[in-house]
Amino acid sequence: MDDIDIMRRAMAQARQGDRKPGANGIGCVIVRNGEILAEGFNEVDLRHDPTAHAEMVTIRRACEKLGASDLRDATLYSTLQPCGMCSMASIWAKVRRIVYGAERHQVHEMYFENKHFNTTDFITDAFKDDISLVGGVLGAECAKLYVGPDEDVPEAERVNT
Repeated sequence: MDDIDIMRRAMAQARQGDRKPGANGIGCVIVRNGEILAEGFNEVDLRHDPTAHAEMVTIRRACEKLGASDLRDATLYSTLQPCGMCSMASIWAKVRRIVYGAERHQVHEMYFENKHFNTTDFITDAFKDDISLVGGVLGAECAKLYVGPDEDVPEAERVNT
């Protein structure tokens, strides 16, 4: 399996989340040494938990599977550029790589907590020795899963605002 194959699995998770009431279409897969440790999608409204982002759900599942909080040498795949919370959780879990699909400029700004701060810039600068980031893997395909950057979304329907 390569980055493209695993991103397609993450996209399948996103589509599954989009169909499930209370979930939504952000998908994630964690792989280590060629083994899929866990998969998931965003479950914030399903669980009534603002931390139940796809990446957080999947990190929890991978750690439960291993019976440990250390995901050293694992790669986290997400269909959308991870937020600050998910990026920092990946660092705390010792994930070695984050590979993501759609980038900030490809989706509506409502998906990101601080519209003027790019978490990946911070991670690349402050944690460059701890974790590597690869963005834009199937980016255009992943971006189609989300509201576009120029689409008009009524304020009441915006996530994360």
